[in-house]
Amino acid sequence: MAKDGSSLLHYLNKSTSTSILFTKDTVEDSSIVSNDATTAIGALILGLVFLLGVPGNLFIIWSILARARQRSVTTLLILNLACADGFLMCLTIFFLIYLARQNWDFGDLMCKGLFYLCNTNMYASIFLITLMSLHRLVAVVWPHRVAALASKKMVVRAIAVLWALVFSISIPALVFRQVRYDHDEQNNTRLVCASNHSRSRYVVYQYTFETVVGFLVPYGVIVNSYVCILRRLRQTKFRRKVRSEKLILAIVVMFGIFWLPYHLINIIQVFKFNISTNTHTIRKGLELRAVTSALAFISSCANPILYTFAGKSYIKEDGIAFMARLFEGTSLDTGIKKGIGLKDALSFSSTGGNAVKNEKQTLVIENGIR
Repeated sequence: MAKDGSSLLHYLNKSTSTSILFTKDTVEDSSIVSNDATTAIGALILGLVFLLGVPGNLFIIWSILARARQRSVTTLLILNLACADGFLMCLTIFFLIYLARQNWDFGDLMCKGLFYLCNTNMYASIFLITLMSLHRLVAVVWPHRVAALASKKMVVRAIAVLWALVFSISIPALVFRQVRYDHDEQNNTRLVCASNHSRSRYVVYQYTFETVVGFLVPYGVIVNSYVCILRRLRQTKFRRKVRSEKLILAIVVMFGIFWLPYHLINIIQVFKFNISTNTHTIRKGLELRAVTSALAFISSCANPILYTFAGKSYIKEDGIAFMARLFEGTSLDTGIKKGIGLKDALSFSSTGGNAVKNEKQTLVIENGIR
């Protein structure tokens, strides 16, 4: 038995050293729980995220499915975003346990599966927000072409393609992730769920792909969309608040704030192979991954808070149904489908779906924009 135990230990040590062999020429590859302080901060953030995110996103889903009388394209996109975020919030408990115990107790299959689903949520969230921005672009800049370019039927098809795409492009999280042995700051042996790249170029590929496809490209599309929207609105004398535009813009900004640190760590992970100095600084920077990953989770629990602030004017009148009234007020496409123009559609959106009153006071389109 002693001989068998010794052989098993030798095999595990050999497997562990082989799995991280590619890092010996560069900076030592650290796990998400490699630093006690950042791990504790990450666990605290995830605890708050779980408490706020699960009930918040479930309330959004319930409000849309059970209380909303009208479901616009924007509402449909928000529903998909809430489903993605709500599912991720339910998975948060596993990562909270991982950070709190600093040991992976759920096996290799769960290691791959949970991080795969996290990547899926990242891509789904940013792509859904991009679809929201593109829909607003069409609705504001080309309002009479909404039926052809951004109808509800077209958007439903786009959402189906989106989900198929995100499940496909998240596959690297399955391939380059496994449970391995590691040592904590007291040199105690533990199990961690960590990246496992046999070659350094795979590290460059994975993190570059994540940052470019999951952040830079979609954010570029979003920024350009809103530049075009603002230009269009500035060509009018429209002065009333457009509720849906501000709500979507707030979602965009919030996503960027909480995901930017995560992608900065990705960039450091890529460039560390080309940097021969300041390796200690780079290593310490990479140890922040626990905090930046936890911050990324905040974006999934922040949207319900944004919706609550945006819909607070409905609370007194509609009570628990206030969220449904807010989403009904984002139906800019509803007004356009009924055959009204940009000025009526924007007014329709900004007043929460009520009938348009006193058109001349709400919006005046200049001669060259009609």
